[in-house]
Amino acid sequence: MRIAVPKNNSESRGFTPLESPAIYGGDETYKIAPHRKNGVLTSSFLTGFTLVEIMIVVAIVTVLVSLAMPGIMRSRVNANEGAALANLRTINNGCQLYHINNDAFPSGLSDLIEPASNPSYIDPILATGKKQGYEFVYNLDSADHFIINANPLFSGLLKSRYFYTDESGVVRGKTGSAAGPDDETIK
Repeated sequence: MRIAVPKNNSESRGFTPLESPAIYGGDETYKIAPHRKNGVLTSSFLTGFTLVEIMIVVAIVTVLVSLAMPGIMRSRVNANEGAALANLRTINNGCQLYHINNDAFPSGLSDLIEPASNPSYIDPILATGKKQGYEFVYNLDSADHFIINANPLFSGLLKSRYFYTDESGVVRGKTGSAAGPDDETIK
């Protein structure tokens, strides 16, 4: 393949240094620079990333991910705790409504859904006792007293909180083990 190039170097605008007429001088037409073979770059002049450059990029991405993950995981734990508090209040409200309609508290969470209650007071999934990373344990102590504990299914490194409530509706929380009536009040 040949390219027509003017003899005067000042008229040779747009050529790369290897294709410049000043390098190959002579004829009016010149061969394409020697780093091309049939119009394709040969391997000696291909550009790309070296192994060291790729390893540096991977190391930087790894550092950034390791910095971001604890925050992401903590936000997930906070979201699960917020959902557990909402679910505890839902169960407590369902128990109070059940008590108003039946003059007694339910014997278990399954009493708060159909067919035992029509309409259902709580979500059928919540009535199974497990939802959004928490296990809800309902105990009827006496005809006028019940306890609900919300325990995390997975505590892991981030130490989820445990929650407690009773017929008063006050929610209490504790980190590390099951919460009880003497623990800190959660707003």
